Amino acid sequence: MATMIQAETVSPTTLKDNGIIGIQELSNGIKSALLIIYGEGQDNIVSIIADVLGQPWELVTSLDGVISEIGSTIYGIPSTLIGSQLDNWDHSRLVINAHCVDGGQSLDELLTSHCDYEYLYTKSPFFRRDVARFMSFILGQISHHRDLTKKARTTLISTTFPDVHAALPNLDILSVGADAVEIRVDLLKEPLPDGSYSEIPSLKYVGEQVMLLRQRTELPIIYTTRCTKENGRFPMNDPNLFYKYIFRAIQWGCEYIDVELWLPEDIRRRLAERKGNSKIISAFHDFSGTFKWTSPEAQELFERGAVYGDVVKMIALVSSIQENYELEYFRSTIQSKYSHPPLSGLNMGPMGQLSRALNKVFTPITHPLLPMIAAPGQLSAAEINMALHSMGQMPKLDIYGIGSFRSTTQAMFFEKCFNELSLPHQFIFVERAPKASVDAIIRRPNFGGAYINPPLAASAPYLPSLSNASRVIGQVDTVLVRSDAGRPNFVGDNATWKGIRATLSRDFVPSAYSGRAALVLASAEPDAAAAIFALKSLGIGPIYTIGFRTHGPLASEVEPVRSVEDVKRLEQPFVIISALPAEKSLLVVPLLKHYRDGKNAGKSSGKVFVDLANGPRKGDPQAIAASSGWTAYGIADVSAWTTVETLRLLVGQNVPYDFVRLASGRSLF
Repeated sequence: MATMIQAETVSPTTLKDNGIIGIQELSNGIKSALLIIYGEGQDNIVSIIADVLGQPWELVTSLDGVISEIGSTIYGIPSTLIGSQLDNWDHSRLVINAHCVDGGQSLDELLTSHCDYEYLYTKSPFFRRDVARFMSFILGQISHHRDLTKKARTTLISTTFPDVHAALPNLDILSVGADAVEIRVDLLKEPLPDGSYSEIPSLKYVGEQVMLLRQRTELPIIYTTRCTKENGRFPMNDPNLFYKYIFRAIQWGCEYIDVELWLPEDIRRRLAERKGNSKIISAFHDFSGTFKWTSPEAQELFERGAVYGDVVKMIALVSSIQENYELEYFRSTIQSKYSHPPLSGLNMGPMGQLSRALNKVFTPITHPLLPMIAAPGQLSAAEINMALHSMGQMPKLDIYGIGSFRSTTQAMFFEKCFNELSLPHQFIFVERAPKASVDAIIRRPNFGGAYINPPLAASAPYLPSLSNASRVIGQVDTVLVRSDAGRPNFVGDNATWKGIRATLSRDFVPSAYSGRAALVLASAEPDAAAAIFALKSLGIGPIYTIGFRTHGPLASEVEPVRSVEDVKRLEQPFVIISALPAEKSLLVVPLLKHYRDGKNAGKSSGKVFVDLANGPRKGDPQAIAASSGWTAYGIADVSAWTTVETLRLLVGQNVPYDFVRLASGRSLF
């Protein structure tokens, strides 16, 4: 079993204060037992799911052998043959009804009711990364909620479009600064053949809308069916209808489900019992204008919501500024009395806008490009940041980019994000100079953090605190400022390994890498250290190296390749990472071709190649790898994810990966 590197970067108390998203590894090497039900002629989805999981697969016509089989094989059976075989199913495997919405076949909702999950997808276009995201979530290998609870402040953007298609062209810009995206099911308008709209959108229509949204964003989805009494359009005469629609959201793999507190206790309990890895936002809205945060009822409502809620949301319409102060007192009381669940407390209306700046848990934000606001008094992320600055809650800081001329593009992107989010900070780019210059920069009065490219050695004496990652890797590419007893403490961190790990996890679930072999090429260990750390965080092992040797904490289960004969004897690597300089990057090509055509080819599902070379080169190893059947990524992919992580570390703001890539001039779709 490969050694798992613990990747936590700073202490939990620091996490709460500075908005860093911590990463804990969930890949434990256990392979998933799954049964995939697929439509006629769509058996390829079984092989794709198996490849994403890094597991073998087999098509069957009966469940007889599947029930008794204990192992990692993914089984697929056509929906036309499943019949009543699930009636006496022993639940030894998770059952997923994989339905292709553009495959020309109708969805069997009765079949879905016998399954654990329903995966909706399109074959044109097809999004493999959506398969990876869905599988990673339902199998518990990623947890947005765990990461978001460590942030100092979280927001959600509510899509108020009647059809998600209308949001897609601007979804990346809409999502800048948001930590989750809400789909308002009650605002969806399903067109009917006669030109009118359905009073309630069908489950088929809603499912396809959720699918479209998930295909185009990496943000967790909050699924909301807001009732008519609470400023929504979902009718309240049949609570079981809410259960039907919300439970289907669990089956669709929505990360959050909004469950209104007025629903009968039995329905809320059943949803909690069957929520899987989805989290419940227990929601209460009062539009009467008479609700008082100082009343005993307020605490009673929180306690009721906390029974089944992973987050309790309480929102009231107010008419005076004083009621914001009453809410803050209530918030303080709740936080001192209950460590869980977190409270998202807001006031609606013009007088309640102050509370939207002060709330720290899932504050709903709007955007000028949205057709309507989801609730009265909503502010944009930029407006909230300006309000925080005006109240002294977000002081102006100088954020630095320290590096070579080639990193000026990244500097321009940081400035663009600061402007988009109306952050008060000033971004300053400086050329990397002698060692003492970095020490001088971080000691400037308004220093608020920096990214450094190329990175510093972790032994720099002016960085008294180091994250575990930067200490093991031996490099610092991000400097953070944390308060220690009122004095600034400079913390050296490393975001590059997170960018590499996120790239590796884009089209494969984390457990796909566990216990698999990897091959890393570099001219020196420092060039490959972040990559090795990322691989070890996924449980990969053994790791073979060409061109360098590893030392210290990274050396465990890492073996150098000394000759061509060694290469021939190696098992098929699941991953090849080249950290060679651009002028030598083509040296990896013979290995890519060898493992495509060699005797080991075909034994291992999924082959991944990452080229970390940056700069002009004579050839394109990434293109060669892709044409040879590898899932290939380049430095642009890694840099985009690293930029996402760096922004989270430095300013606590979330910027979508797709926005970073589009801002760099490369279209994703």
